[in-house]
Amino acid sequence: MQGHPTNDDKPRVAIIGAGVIGLAIAWRLAARGASVRLFDKGSAGGGASHAAAGMLAAVLEAEPGEDALVALGRASQALWPGFAAELKDASGIDVELREEGTLIVALTADDRARLIHQLALQTRLGLPIEWINGTEARRREPHLSATLAGALWSPQDHQVDNRKLVAALRKAAGAAGAIISEHEAVAEVRSAAGLATGVVLANGEEHPADVVVLAAGAWSRSIGGLAPETRPPVRPVKGQMLALRMDATAPLVTHVVCAPGVYLVPRRDGRLLVGATVEERSFDTALTAGGILTLLEAAWRAVPAIEDLPIDEMWVGHRPGSRDDAPILGPAPMQGLVYATGHHRNGILLTPITADLIARAVIDGTVDPALAPFGIDRFALARAAE
Repeated sequence: MQGHPTNDDKPRVAIIGAGVIGLAIAWRLAARGASVRLFDKGSAGGGASHAAAGMLAAVLEAEPGEDALVALGRASQALWPGFAAELKDASGIDVELREEGTLIVALTADDRARLIHQLALQTRLGLPIEWINGTEARRREPHLSATLAGALWSPQDHQVDNRKLVAALRKAAGAAGAIISEHEAVAEVRSAAGLATGVVLANGEEHPADVVVLAAGAWSRSIGGLAPETRPPVRPVKGQMLALRMDATAPLVTHVVCAPGVYLVPRRDGRLLVGATVEERSFDTALTAGGILTLLEAAWRAVPAIEDLPIDEMWVGHRPGSRDDAPILGPAPMQGLVYATGHHRNGILLTPITADLIARAVIDGTVDPALAPFGIDRFALARAAE
C-alpha cells in the first residue's frame, strides 16, 4: 500500500484529520521513517477527540451481529496499557488510564430484564462480565440509588483522559518528525490515472504525497476529489455532554457508571463527565435545555447526590458514524488512498489498533486480516445484495 515512493524510499504521507486517530497514525508512521504531514480544518484534536469521554468499553458496547467489531475492540483494549506507557515515555504526558472497571446499573425491574438479556449475548461472546446484586453494586459505589435493582460488572472496560491523550499524541507525533498543520482545511484528494497523488488545501495550495490517509472523522464525506465509490459514508452524530465538579479528594463516583440514558465518567481532577445524547442533527452545535435536562435527570436517578455538584462545563461533539456504525479502515478502491474513519462511539478505544494496522498497511503494504470486515467494499456488497 506504499503507492509511489520517492527516490529515497521514504514515503510521503498526507493525513487528513488530526484527531486521535490521525495523530496516532502519524506517530506510528513518523517513528518508522515516513515523511508525515497532518492537515486539520481546526485545531488538532479539537473535534470528537476533545468532546469524547475516553471510555474503553469494548465489552459494554457489544451488540448483536457485531462480532468482528467486538473482536477488534477487545484486541485494542488489550493494547491500551502498553500504548499508554509507550506514549508517556514518548511525550512525558500521563493519559490517566484508569482500571477500576465499569458498572452498568439497573434501576428498575425492566432495566434488570434488559441487562440480563444483554448479559446472555456477552456471555455467548466469552466476554468478562457478570451480574451483581444491588448491595454489591452499592458497596463498590456507595452513592448509587438506594432502589438499585442490580448491575452488570465489567472489570476490563476502563477509561483514559481523552484530552490528555490528544496532548500526548500531538507531542509524540511532533517529536517523531510529523508536521501538524492546523486550520488548514483539505479541499480535495488529488489523483491521476486512478492513483492518489496528494491533497489540495482550501486555499489552493497543493501537497504531493505517496499515500493519503483519510482520517477526518465526521467530515470525511465532505472531502472532494473522490468518486462515489471511494467517498466514505460517514455522517455526524451529535452528542451533548457536561461535566460536574466533585471534590477530587472525596469523589462521589470512582468507577465508570452506565445507567439508562446516561454514563458517568470520573476524572482524577474531580470532574465527573455526564454524557451523552445521540442526535441525528447533522453538524448542529447547539446545547439545548432538553438535551442537558435529559442527561442530568438520568444521572440524578442513578446517583441522587449529584444534585449538589456545580456544573463545570457543557459542550457538543460530533461522532463519525458510518452506515453500519462500524469503522471504515484500510485501502480504498483508489490506489494510494487509505481510510481510517467512521469510528462512531469507539474512537478512543480503537486508537491503538487503528494506528498499528494502518501504519503497517502504509509502510509494509500488509493488510491485516483484522481489517477485512471494515473495508469500504462492504457497503457496495450490501447494496448489491438488496
